[in-house]
Amino acid sequence: MLTSVEIEEYLQIADSVSEKDRKKIIRLLEADRDNRCRDSFIAFVEHMWPVFISGKHHKIMSDAFERVAKGELKRLIINMPPRHTKSEFASYLLPAWFLGKFPHKKIIQTAHTAELAVGFGRKVRNLVSSDAYARVFTTVLSSDSKAAGRWNTDVGGDYFAIGVGGAVTGKGADLLIIDDPHSEQEAKQGNPSVYDNVYEWYTSGPRQRLQPGGAIIIVMTRWSKRDLTGQILKNSSKDGVDEWEVIDFPAILPSGTPLWPAFWKKEELEALKAELPVSKWEAQYQQNPTSEEGAIIKRDQWQIWDQEDPPDCEYLIQSWDTAFEKHNRADYSACTTWGVFYHTDKNGTSKPNIIVLDSFKQRMEFPDLKQKAMELWKQWQPDTLIVEKKAAGAPLIYELRKIGIPLSEYTPSKGNDKIARVNAISDLFASGIVWCPETRWADELIEELASFPNGDHDDLVDSASQALLRFRQGGFISIDSDEEDEPIYRNRKAVYY
Repeated sequence: MLTSVEIEEYLQIADSVSEKDRKKIIRLLEADRDNRCRDSFIAFVEHMWPVFISGKHHKIMSDAFERVAKGELKRLIINMPPRHTKSEFASYLLPAWFLGKFPHKKIIQTAHTAELAVGFGRKVRNLVSSDAYARVFTTVLSSDSKAAGRWNTDVGGDYFAIGVGGAVTGKGADLLIIDDPHSEQEAKQGNPSVYDNVYEWYTSGPRQRLQPGGAIIIVMTRWSKRDLTGQILKNSSKDGVDEWEVIDFPAILPSGTPLWPAFWKKEELEALKAELPVSKWEAQYQQNPTSEEGAIIKRDQWQIWDQEDPPDCEYLIQSWDTAFEKHNRADYSACTTWGVFYHTDKNGTSKPNIIVLDSFKQRMEFPDLKQKAMELWKQWQPDTLIVEKKAAGAPLIYELRKIGIPLSEYTPSKGNDKIARVNAISDLFASGIVWCPETRWADELIEELASFPNGDHDDLVDSASQALLRFRQGGFISIDSDEEDEPIYRNRKAVYY
């Protein structure tokens, strides 16, 4: 194949040579392009889809698909957000390219409905029948290939499209492609069994149709810890037979930039994030579904404060968990502010309860962290300010004390790990005395606590556990299992921000 420099040189001289030589150059460049399309999936995509807008994630997908074609990769899962060319790649262009290279092989293609699967089968068949395709590959359909979802090549290759739940008896696959096996309608049911049904279908049907040496590609959006990706990885780790390569593409990268900036602007993604529930955004767009399996603190243990203004609080604690410098790690710095207030329980007894008044999480350089810490302290005027003495916490403690802000430094004792700290406050939630308002930032806090210890981030968890441990250890609150010991508070007025 020609080098990029050689291609550029031919293009530069094409208009200055004779018509005969110009035609030779065009034929040479077209032959080079066709050779690239046979070897490179992304080159094939760009040729067959002229208006395609390429992103870095497409090149990563292309590399993985090429390794599958070479037999170097047998099990591949790609988790990615909606509207990032998931299906166009996996269900349309990949089968056509694969059968172009291997016209004698067999493909089983699946989607969450039979109608959708057959629709892609029609597109693949039409592409394989096109003149543009014929200039790249010699693959030809057999004369009796009329059905959109079930057709053959003239050398015995086979394409079969089915929906999830469909029967695959009598069919074999050198390549099994599963594209988005779960539908939004199923997810809305809130019934975990819908995910179990898909996994059962996968193991009893398509998985058993794989030919010796065959490969499986799953390209999907995450929905739950129990979705197909989650269950395959959980069970493959038990038997140790199938080794899967997993590629996760979050819509917004840890750096804060969009996955596909040429198509999705950050402002559009941020607007979408603000509209969606936290759990849906984290699962579908960030590929980070949360689960209450193994959760220490569950979502339904929170009490919802549905009044516009928070209660009058007797004592406020503000807690910081800081990260390293922004460019060193992907961690966040997090701050939560909590208040104790009296609430009458179902027995008519007025008891101290806790409410989260504010939650903040962001990646920041130290000057911005210091400024934000000062702003939140002035905003809330907490009775106790706690800063964990790690990462940027140590210099923050020094700087805040230097300007006269009183605070308590927190250093976890040896062996007092994160899980132990969260276990120590879990009885507060189980007792139904921890409240939160109906706000976006509260949803994010709830989700992070519900996903702990299996979530990707625990910065808000650390901040919350520090504050609630201080309330607990200081005798500010009690639960039914505690001995009666009423502390004395001074009244505080709080407002949401």
